[in-house]
Amino acid sequence: MAHIDHVLIPVVDLTAAAEAFAERSGLRSAVGGRHPGHGTANRIVPLGGAYLEFISVVDPDEAAASPFGRWVARHAPAGRPAGLCIAEPVRSVVDRLGLEPIRMARRLPDGGELSWRLMGLADALTREVPFFIEWEVPPDRHPGRMPVSHETVPRGLAVELRGDVDELTTWVGEVPGITLVAGAPGVGRVVVETDAGPLEL
Repeated sequence: MAHIDHVLIPVVDLTAAAEAFAERSGLRSAVGGRHPGHGTANRIVPLGGAYLEFISVVDPDEAAASPFGRWVARHAPAGRPAGLCIAEPVRSVVDRLGLEPIRMARRLPDGGELSWRLMGLADALTREVPFFIEWEVPPDRHPGRMPVSHETVPRGLAVELRGDVDELTTWVGEVPGITLVAGAPGVGRVVVETDAGPLEL
């Protein structure tokens, strides 16, 4: 079944943004890695089956040549949630929307590689709609399960997705935790449920 995989939060300074978030929320992050060819790098806030992704441009020249890098650079000054990725099997997305999967990867700090297949990324970058992912890793290697020392326990993730509701319904379907709201396209409210109470990003 489709579910929220991660929320993208473009920022100018990865370390500063992650530290400020940990101070405010009690949720800590781990180093993610580089995205070769896109000029970006990330830090991961694991939430169990999902995660928050702080992402920043680390190579401006490389990012300028990448649609994804340019998207990150455009949204980074706001420092707020700007993208949503939904985990769904490739075959399901292809059958529903006719999208072609593309393989991506990033280098891990230990020198290994994390790989996945994405669908709908071009639409996400131009239309501000969610994109889709199928991971090519065992469940225990999913970024949402990276080891960190949170000061509170994350219990869930809810996302408000704005746009044309009929179009979004066709694009996304029904996904637990996602609420569709009419408005300018993009990610609206994001709430992480924790033992300390709800945390709005």
